Amino acid sequence: MEKLYSVTELARELGVTPRTIRFYEDQGLIRPQRAGNARVYTHRDRARMILILRGKRLGFTLRDIKEFLDLYVVDTTQVGQLRLLVTKVHERIAQLEDQLQAVQTSLSELRDIERISLETLRTKGVDIGSA
Repeated sequence: MEKLYSVTELARELGVTPRTIRFYEDQGLIRPQRAGNARVYTHRDRARMILILRGKRLGFTLRDIKEFLDLYVVDTTQVGQLRLLVTKVHERIAQLEDQLQAVQTSLSELRDIERISLETLRTKGVDIGSA
């Protein structure tokens, strides 16, 4: 018999809030079963939530994640899913590399400003011990 999770149990196990799970349900990314009025989540829902959370942590959009999960259901060979994943991963790597370059440029500029400012303060005889 398959283990079923309440929204609270699943949230606790995944380290998120029940509201987060309901949000992804509202977005159509997971579809829990009903036991009376209560939502119950299967092992499959749990696995999908893990993929959703990982996708979000890696910076993928909900649309990307939904597309990936939907392909998993349609393509039992997973070839289409894996191709899409590789494409999306390459795009995300490119985005992160661009962001990294921008951060490195900003850090370099800030270090230059800091160095120049500290030198200027020293020439004015200002104690910069706490700066």
